[in-house]
Amino acid sequence: MLLFYSGITFAQANESAAPPTRTNPVDWVNPYIGTAGAGSDYGGTMPLVTTPFGMTNWTPQTRQNRISVTSYHYDDTTISGFIGTHQPAIWMGDFGYVTIVPEVDDIKTNPEERKLKFTREDERATPYYYSVVMDAGQWRKVHAEITATDHCGYLRFTFPADVRLTVLVEATRPKIAGHVEVSADRREISGFNPDRMDAHLGPLALPNFKGYFVVQFRDSWTESGTYEGSDIHRESASLSGSNVGAFATFRARDEKIVEVRVGTSFIGIEQARANLQKEIPNWDFEGVRAALRQTWNQKLGLIAVDGASDDERTIFYTGLYHALLYPRLFSEYGRYYSAFDDQVHSGVSYTAFSLWDTFRAEHSLITLIAPERVGDMMTALLQNYREGGWMPKWPNPSYTNIMIGTHADAVVAEAINKGFRGFDYKLAYEAAYKDAMTPPDDDTKHKWLDREEHTPYEARAGLTYAKTLGYVPADKTSEAASSTLEDAYDDYAVAQIAKAVGKQSDYEFFLNRSHNYELLFNPKSGFMQARNSDGSWADPGAGWTEGDSWVYTWSPMHDIPGLMKLMGGSEVFNRKLDEHFSGGHNKHDNEPSHHYGYLYDFSGQPWKTQAKVREIAAQAYSNTPVGILGNEDCGQMSAWYIFTAMGFYPLNPVSGEYMIGSPLFQKVALNVPGGKTFVISARGNSPQNLYIQSTKLNGKPLVMPVVRYEDIQRGGNLEFEMGPTPSKWASDWHPAPLPRFTQNRPQ
Repeated sequence: MLLFYSGITFAQANESAAPPTRTNPVDWVNPYIGTAGAGSDYGGTMPLVTTPFGMTNWTPQTRQNRISVTSYHYDDTTISGFIGTHQPAIWMGDFGYVTIVPEVDDIKTNPEERKLKFTREDERATPYYYSVVMDAGQWRKVHAEITATDHCGYLRFTFPADVRLTVLVEATRPKIAGHVEVSADRREISGFNPDRMDAHLGPLALPNFKGYFVVQFRDSWTESGTYEGSDIHRESASLSGSNVGAFATFRARDEKIVEVRVGTSFIGIEQARANLQKEIPNWDFEGVRAALRQTWNQKLGLIAVDGASDDERTIFYTGLYHALLYPRLFSEYGRYYSAFDDQVHSGVSYTAFSLWDTFRAEHSLITLIAPERVGDMMTALLQNYREGGWMPKWPNPSYTNIMIGTHADAVVAEAINKGFRGFDYKLAYEAAYKDAMTPPDDDTKHKWLDREEHTPYEARAGLTYAKTLGYVPADKTSEAASSTLEDAYDDYAVAQIAKAVGKQSDYEFFLNRSHNYELLFNPKSGFMQARNSDGSWADPGAGWTEGDSWVYTWSPMHDIPGLMKLMGGSEVFNRKLDEHFSGGHNKHDNEPSHHYGYLYDFSGQPWKTQAKVREIAAQAYSNTPVGILGNEDCGQMSAWYIFTAMGFYPLNPVSGEYMIGSPLFQKVALNVPGGKTFVISARGNSPQNLYIQSTKLNGKPLVMPVVRYEDIQRGGNLEFEMGPTPSKWASDWHPAPLPRFTQNRPQ
């Protein structure tokens, strides 16, 4: 039975005791997927309570986060607080965070000393509600609950009877100078935290940056104060310094419920209060929780699935939840703080664009499941350009020189090619043109190592050399081979923007330059290889970003037919691709490999794509805490699974084309704007019947392994006939290589 989720039914029982019957999409989300693993090479996800694309996320703090450590890990057994976090990924830092801590007996400011034990049986996590019962010793229990809105958190603590109970607000950590104030009249603790853990990875100091918070209590307290480190200042109403915070203490003979609502802002204290007033005007925890549950159900319910196992359905809807978290909202009711010029502006803003990862599929998924956000997200990138001089590559919330390429070019080009409006196309071309033609400051003075500290903004590292040589030389610039290949794709993207604004000569120039990937192909080895500034081949192991020649040889997403021709034809291409997979070279835990399973569609063997993507989906994803192979990376890993489950994938996202794989489910229905539905059905589908025998689009035979964005947006039916053996369906499709033009310079 295929279900569409429009009406929402709310469980009336105490949801902290047991999860409700799984009748709605949000009930299938398992926020623990990706929260366990060794070191930092795992999903790096957290059980976040937040809205879709919410500015501030709320999660239990089982360990103190930093770059390469998130606030929550599934294997931990203690909690030291509940953090309003802005950390988007395990390899990025947090900024402007605030932590709320329930305590009994003495006030404990040290995270290690204030930890309370818990068991998994006493914990429940959903996108809209988190609950845990913690052991406070001496047979005493503290029950913590969280729900949230776009900019605010709502926490409810139930304390045992006859204890001295305290709610501590941690404003800053050691070496971070912040401020905290206490107002008994307002029943409020407010302050700010200026920490940006990634500040050393970008060029901007941002003296005005602060994460502001307002913590309001439903009931009056009996005692309050501030602290600095381990020094407690009872009855103190204001304190500035490092490692500071404040507390409110309550006494009760009977079991005591303390309700706390937290407004956050990057504009100011008054804006944090205003955010609270707009989003949580009343003390109604159940109402806020119900509203957030409904919000998630409506968003997740845009896609309905049938014929999935319980585990597959859970992986799918958890993936949608992950994909709907980022980029995060960074504006507050018509205004936003810019981390690019350190000022407050009117307008809308987003941050946490993990573009090296997410340009591949996550943003393509957003165009389908959150099209109403796309124009504002593109506007945000262009505002970053206008205020800071460049579109960012990994804003968190300011420039960080992390990863390579200028993939904002690709995301903007995709939005333009798909017809999205609400942002300035001419400004988009101006920004993309600068990415493509202007080297970063001091380009030849730096090697541009990954995460190199205190450098100018990197943009396209080594572009000074590439404008002359056609490639980034390995003896001059770090990660040169990967940069050359990914810059070629971004040139293809810039060409599309040029075409959209009527600059035909520039379109031809950048499309020609996107062929520069060919300069790195070594015909003797049959692999891509870095080159030195004198034209010689560099060491085969040099110049790569999180990969090697096996990984990057397949990277020219915009010209797979051209790559095939370069290799010597489809037979050589297929033989090498077979060896790539059979030899263990495919690294699905990292993004450059995400499109490789779909490459056989171009080389006359689409049945191998059908088998390979099924295999990857089964091996790389599971309904377990270790259920994501590699970092989630702001939804990209999940976006791959969601697309693959539906039966297609945006191998070249800028083009608006989706390559067909092998649908995992019997039926998927995607609601698209205008009240239309695009239904994908797979007759006879099963784990054994994974091969496509024939395909129809809206009743007509589809003979190529491609479905286009406009096909989906029009609504209709994509019908697959599945079987247990390979067929020759779509094996005669041979697309042409990328064209070339005589134009050799932009106007």
